[in-house]
Amino acid sequence: MSNTIYPIGTPGEPWGPEHKQQWLEAQKIHRSYQDEVVTKIQALSAQFEIIEYGLLAYQQDYPLFALKHKNWQAGRPIALVTGGVHGYETSGIHGALAFAAELTPEHSQAFNILVVPCVSPWGYETINRWNPDAIDPNRSFYEGSPAPEAQLLLDFIAPFSSDVLVHIDLHETTDTDNSEFRPALAAREGTTNNNWNIPDGFYLVADTERPQPEFQKAINAKVATVTHIAEADINNQLIGVPISGHGVIEYAGRKLGLCMGLTLAPYVTTTEVYPDSPRSTPENCVAAQVAAVVGALDFVRAL
Repeated sequence: MSNTIYPIGTPGEPWGPEHKQQWLEAQKIHRSYQDEVVTKIQALSAQFEIIEYGLLAYQQDYPLFALKHKNWQAGRPIALVTGGVHGYETSGIHGALAFAAELTPEHSQAFNILVVPCVSPWGYETINRWNPDAIDPNRSFYEGSPAPEAQLLLDFIAPFSSDVLVHIDLHETTDTDNSEFRPALAAREGTTNNNWNIPDGFYLVADTERPQPEFQKAINAKVATVTHIAEADINNQLIGVPISGHGVIEYAGRKLGLCMGLTLAPYVTTTEVYPDSPRSTPENCVAAQVAAVVGALDFVRAL
């Protein structure tokens, strides 16, 4: 299924700088990173060291924060949780924060916990997949990245990278993928848009280079206690990709510049929540993200 023609640019021709500027001028602030995210980060100061690892200087300044648990011990494996790489994917940000707020001793004693709740705060405020330069941060995790959201996180994680054992990157797949973001991508690239079938339910994206099927299965089993797992379509696919297990597909994380390729952690996954399901609520979506992190850590801790 193809969408109608996107209102910016000429069909079949990639965007030039003037089109990207036109797109940027159409973006508006819808919510507050400071009020809705930073205040929750600051409220965790008793349990976490709050690290400002960078600053995005856009129309306004956006400080970037990581939460490093105070029970950090040298030599212990790191569990990394990232959210908000796509700022519009709300439960990723609030799921990361909720996990941090609900962190149990069994996990903080087994792992050094590092949480980066909102990688793309401008995207959070404008409800966007891209940054102001019309760049997708989640295709930009490589050295010399054109997206400062990705490069600043790469720089911050580098000293920790070899000790990261598990990395959970929290995302959503929404109806706006078909109504806005995929049409915008096709317009930017000068290609034809073909919408995908949005799965109704939670699913995971594993890394083709380290798929860890039992790890993915354990996460979905935990999430299934709070929300439904997406069923494959008639082609045995999710978002146009063949499933590798119930509620699991695989992408080449590092090759595609995805956040799940940020480190060489052997246990890695990207969550995908569907907030537009009639069976979901905002609270349920956050609970699914927390359950995914807990399920991941429980599995690895039991090895």
